[in-house]
Amino acid sequence: MRLAFMGTPDFAVPSLAELIASGHEIVAVYSQPPRPRGRGQKLTPSPVHAFAETMGLPVFTPESLKDPEAIDIFRSLDLDAACVVAYGQILKTEVLEAPRLGCLNLHGSLLPRWRGAAPIQRAIMAGDRQTGVQIMQMSLGLDEGPILLSELMDILPDDTAATLSERMAHVGAGLWPRALAAIERGGVTPSEQVGEPTYAKKITPAEARIDWTRPAAEIDAHIRGLSPFPGAWFEAPSETGPVRVKVLLSALAPGAGAPGQTLDDGLTVACGKGAVRLIRVQREGKAAQSAEEMLRGFALPAGTVLG
Repeated sequence: MRLAFMGTPDFAVPSLAELIASGHEIVAVYSQPPRPRGRGQKLTPSPVHAFAETMGLPVFTPESLKDPEAIDIFRSLDLDAACVVAYGQILKTEVLEAPRLGCLNLHGSLLPRWRGAAPIQRAIMAGDRQTGVQIMQMSLGLDEGPILLSELMDILPDDTAATLSERMAHVGAGLWPRALAAIERGGVTPSEQVGEPTYAKKITPAEARIDWTRPAAEIDAHIRGLSPFPGAWFEAPSETGPVRVKVLLSALAPGAGAPGQTLDDGLTVACGKGAVRLIRVQREGKAAQSAEEMLRGFALPAGTVLG
């Protein structure tokens, strides 16, 4: 097929690679414009943009696809379909209807659960045991279109947003050739979403702080769902004042005590109910490391109360 690909983050790169490998003609790649990144705030292309350039594909980075000129360019591509994966822009009717088969979207949840910006993080944070990837026909509503193809996936007890996202990116990429072939031969019947929708609102910095009064299972899910970004955090006491520490991996542990109190010298922390063991951490201004490594130079002995 003659396709446009629309995506921005690392999550979308395997899908673009799969479509190229499947022999489809990618006539245009759309991605968010380069943004300032790093200490030097150098303009840096998105992962999809960078990958597309290495493959010799033309890349378009309009600030808004609502601009009439940008819409005219998109229409002129004479597409069979547009494949969308975490592009980051709302598409107008003129864009959705321009390709012969419309615009198709790969979404990282079992719709209508977790419509919106952060479905992978929200699923882990909510304690869901199962999720999935789905290709849907896009409509004007937020992730409201009919489903064309689905793949169920388990959420493992030690999954973080990063590990789950990586698995879902590759499983989702594998759906594209099957979905496009089925659509072309008329072998797929779109199914409407069934059930009460939930919304995966964008993660805010304010909700990243750990509340030790919550049950251990909720805190563990909170930590893993926010790892690696933005990272759940607490404040640890030090001689120079509180130090912010991100927690990138945790596990449930036996024990009980006052919420926020360390139960041993190895960063097992009491919660409102039960306890969690902190496995991988990152002190502000430092690189990520194991809790054991951090404690060698930043002791938090049993009885320490974490903020």
